[in-house]
Amino acid sequence: MKSEEDEAPRRPAAFEIGQPLDLLSIAELEERIEKLRAEIARLEAARTAKQAASAAADAFFKK
Repeated sequence: MKSEEDEAPRRPAAFEIGQPLDLLSIAELEERIEKLRAEIARLEAARTAKQAASAAADAFFKK
């Protein structure tokens, strides 16, 4: 049985890549830049972890 939360419409993302920037204030642009920098750092950390796991697997199986 679905709850009301499951049926509620999802809130749109705060922003999307490629969205028009004309109507944003300088503060909004700066906030978006900081959020994107944080996301880039998160993605780079995930990539580093995956590369380390791959290298460990390669070393274990002596590729």
